[in-house]
Amino acid sequence: MRTSVRVGFATAAAALLIGGLTAPASSAPQGAGAARDRVLVFSKTAGFRHDSIPEGIAALKELGAAERLAVDTTEDATAFTPGNLARYKAVVFLSTTGDVLDAAQQKAFEEYVAQGGGYLGVHAAADTEYDWSYYGGLVGAWFQGHPAIQPATVRVEDHSHPATRELPAAWQRTDEWYNYRSNPRENVHVLASLDETTYSGGTMNGDHPIAWCQSYGGGRSFYTGGGHTKESYADPAFRSHLRGGLQYVTGRVAANCRPNTGYRNIFNGETLDGWKQAGPGSFAVRDGTLTSQGGMGLLWYHAKELTSYSLKLDWKMASADGDDNSGVFVGFPASDDPWSAVDKGYEIQIDATDAPDRTTGAIYSFQSADLAARDKALKPPGEWNSYEITVRGERLQVFLNGVKINDFVNKDPERSLASGHIGLQNHGDSDQVSFRKIRLKELAATSDASAVSAAGD
Repeated sequence: MRTSVRVGFATAAAALLIGGLTAPASSAPQGAGAARDRVLVFSKTAGFRHDSIPEGIAALKELGAAERLAVDTTEDATAFTPGNLARYKAVVFLSTTGDVLDAAQQKAFEEYVAQGGGYLGVHAAADTEYDWSYYGGLVGAWFQGHPAIQPATVRVEDHSHPATRELPAAWQRTDEWYNYRSNPRENVHVLASLDETTYSGGTMNGDHPIAWCQSYGGGRSFYTGGGHTKESYADPAFRSHLRGGLQYVTGRVAANCRPNTGYRNIFNGETLDGWKQAGPGSFAVRDGTLTSQGGMGLLWYHAKELTSYSLKLDWKMASADGDDNSGVFVGFPASDDPWSAVDKGYEIQIDATDAPDRTTGAIYSFQSADLAARDKALKPPGEWNSYEITVRGERLQVFLNGVKINDFVNKDPERSLASGHIGLQNHGDSDQVSFRKIRLKELAATSDASAVSAAGD
């Protein structure tokens, strides 16, 4: 649990026992050969103190040894001078809390990062230095609160980074899961996020980054929200995660840490986590593809209610004559009744054989697609087509294979596109439609919906 307690006699005594008020102590790497680089682990606390800090220090020393990195540890903020920081490839803030550096020390650290230094933040590093705006940008997001320690599923978004390369796509682990004051996604490169449907107490509306990296102010930054528990540091997967973070911030492994300005996958190709089936039928998951079975039901994305967004997905009909039926629903309230989406939302139809207001690209029973543009862009049954569906306010636009085929504005007071869920219809036993590459990009809210247009990844 986090508290607001500041430094007192008990904290100072604990720091003295650890040796934190002394100069950094060198820890020689294990194994043959001399270390080529050094890392400083800083674990000063001016608020709540995590009892896992000793385990974290031990793990970082062992990981450093494996990387031939000498690891020094300190809780003495006087280590933050230009001359001393210049000795290190990176500085790890290991569950630091509160105001741990004075103005001169902050300036020295900013200069260190500007000269190419690395920063690695672990867990409560996000509960640190709330009055130092530079640090807020460096760590990426500040702590807001947390529920009880519990199991959750971590979704890896980028397997190319060394910190996530060896992790499963759905990483099951137990920790203290932080909520943050802001979503860092626009400013950092998100490596992994929490699936808020797999635990209780998430407050980030279904988009919950938990590990990320970035280039910042001339240096490299990596943060992970894991690491509250002692057990974390004995977990091979979490140790691999930390080791990859060390490799990045020390410059040993290059990685793409550009901000996530594009689309994120909301179907991981393997499971239906984050999705719910309402009504009869189902979707089969095979080779990264969803295929409808039976019905009439709806597979809906319950992880987050959406406002302004662009949804991209590929779809394909199975039958040679194109007489399959499905659709993409938008703007409906959360419900386990599939008819709620029909009655309160809108369907972008998939069915090439029906009437103009009920055929592919139509806003079902409300507005036909531009059929000439639709027919020119549409690929035949058995081939993949792509939809981009954009919603801003009460405006809905549909692009088929990059061509705009529908532009609809809701005027029904009983419905609203401005807030709601998205879903995929499974229409019936004789209808087989497949979906893949389901991606979402949330857009800035605007009253000028005319700005919406098809956009690449």
